[in-house]
Amino acid sequence: MKVLVWDEKKCIGCGTCEKVCSQTWFKDENREKSRIKILKTESGFSANICNQCGECINVCPVEALSRNAKGIVILNEKTCVGCLSCVGFCPTQSMFQTTGIVTPFKCISCGACVKTCPTGALSLEDRPDPLEKIFYRRHF
Repeated sequence: MKVLVWDEKKCIGCGTCEKVCSQTWFKDENREKSRIKILKTESGFSANICNQCGECINVCPVEALSRNAKGIVILNEKTCVGCLSCVGFCPTQSMFQTTGIVTPFKCISCGACVKTCPTGALSLEDRPDPLEKIFYRRHF
């Protein structure tokens, strides 16, 4: 499974990733509509990016969240009722919502931001399928 990985040492906080993300998915260059959030901290920057853990899948009361064939957690916007349980429960605070949009949204590792990051702070990397990790942890 490919997941989006952020390198804090390379990030300069320019916001290019956020702008390209919102433009790609919402046709609006608005950081509030980005599926990745870069935050200024005292020591530099931090990032809120979905790691595809899948914890949100179990809290959705209408089963609008699932994994696709590539292992990425996706939201079915037609099924979602906008209760925002997934937003409140996300352990990485990477399920987002914004004014004017009923359904929440998250990174699906599309790679649009990777292609435009001027410092190479973002990459798509292969990670073990979460189900494989659970099996390994329980049986070995």
